[in-house]
Amino acid sequence: MFASVLIFCLPLLDRQETVTKVFIVEDHAIVREGLKLILSNRKGISVCGEAADGVTAIRKLLEDQCDVALLDITMPGKNGLEVLKQVKKEKPDLPILILSMHSEEQYAMRALRAGAAGYLTKESAPEKLIEAIIKVASGGKYISPSLAEKLAHTLDPQSQGKPHERLSDREDQVFRQLINGRTVSQIARHFSLSVKTISTHRSHILTKMHMKTNAELMHYAAINGLLTSSHEV
Repeated sequence: MFASVLIFCLPLLDRQETVTKVFIVEDHAIVREGLKLILSNRKGISVCGEAADGVTAIRKLLEDQCDVALLDITMPGKNGLEVLKQVKKEKPDLPILILSMHSEEQYAMRALRAGAAGYLTKESAPEKLIEAIIKVASGGKYISPSLAEKLAHTLDPQSQGKPHERLSDREDQVFRQLINGRTVSQIARHFSLSVKTISTHRSHILTKMHMKTNAELMHYAAINGLLTSSHEV
C-alpha cells in the first residue's frame, strides 16, 4: 500500500512550476520597489537580485545566476548600453530586456544591435512587462509592432537610416549631451575624457550628420523627438 501511494505522488513532483529568476538594474529605488511588487505578484517569476548602478550591475550579473536581466538605460557609473555590451560579451545567452523611460526612437535600435532581447518603455502596462519577460526567458525577442516595422525597414538595402543612427556608441553619447546644451568642457568632465577627444567626437558627429553647428544638431533632435531633460542623459 505504501509503495502504491509513493508511485502516485511522484508525478506531482514533476509538475512543480519552473520559476523565472529576474535581476533588476534600476537606479531609482522607488522604481525598483515598484518592479519587485509587480513581479512578486506574478506566479512563476521571482526577483533574484538588484543593482542601482552600472558597475555593480556588471559585477553581480556576471557572478549571479538569473534567467532574465531587466536593465535601465540611464544610470550612474556605466549606462545601460555599456552594461549590456559587457555582460553579453561574458554571458551571450543571458536574455537582457531593456526597460527605459526613453522612447523607442531614442535608444531601441541601438540596444537591439548591442544584443538586447527586447525593448520596453516604462510607460508600458505591467501586463506588457510580464509578457515581455516570459517571451525573452523562453528564447524569444520582444519588440513592439512599430519597432518591428523599423527593423524591417533597416533590412532594405536602399535604406540608410536616419543620420544619428550612423554614429558610433561613443559619438551617440556625446551627441545626446550636445543636443541638451552641454559644452565640450562639460561633456569632457562628464565622461572623464580630454576636451580634445570630445572636440574630435563632435567634429565626427557634425561630418556624419552633414551639419555645421550645435544649433543644427539641436534642431534635428527636436524634430526627431530626441530631446530629453538634462538629468536623464
